[in-house]
Amino acid sequence: MRFLFIVLALISLPAAAQTALPHVALETDAGTITIRLEAEKAPATVANFLRYVDGKRLDGTSFYRAMLVGDPGKFGLVQGGVKGDPKRLLPPVKHEPTSQTGLSNTNGAISMARGAPGSATADFFIILGDLSSLDAKTEGAKTEGQGDIAGFAPFGQVVEGMDVVRTIQSAPTSPTLGEGAMKGQMLAKPITIKTARRVAYTPPEPAPKQDFDPAELPQP
Repeated sequence: MRFLFIVLALISLPAAAQTALPHVALETDAGTITIRLEAEKAPATVANFLRYVDGKRLDGTSFYRAMLVGDPGKFGLVQGGVKGDPKRLLPPVKHEPTSQTGLSNTNGAISMARGAPGSATADFFIILGDLSSLDAKTEGAKTEGQGDIAGFAPFGQVVEGMDVVRTIQSAPTSPTLGEGAMKGQMLAKPITIKTARRVAYTPPEPAPKQDFDPAELPQP
């Protein structure tokens, strides 16, 4: 009888409530970034990220890298996470490529940082602009000498706080810190992630549609 009650209660819930996606707020020194996690499209990657969130393993970590191309806030990424701290690390998560999830590394996407496919743990980056070049590629699109075509795995989208992301991207970088492609992209003073918590999120109401009256236009 109790089981039947639970089933009926679930059926009575609105469909949106049953399928609501998890959201996480990253409270940083620069402000709060709220992220929608695509648990249906990238279930393994989202579950991995939530293990770090629920275990408070991201608390006290930082955004430590900012890649800037062209004008600030237009193109690039900011990267954060545990930065290899062995006390915070969990086992790597399997790679969920964009060819499988249908997601893309475009403006506002959060994606896993990694070395080889299947090596991602706790570090991630948030994208500014269109970096769909980081998506998985087919064998036919593989260029000569290109080894890894698995791409990077996006698993969510910033829904509030892109202004904070742009602030982090504009922060001063060190000309000497970092190795390889990251040299010159490491923040001189990393931006602390004070907490990472699941949150209830309600999308803002759309602005009311303005009625247009041609009579109000200035006459020639």
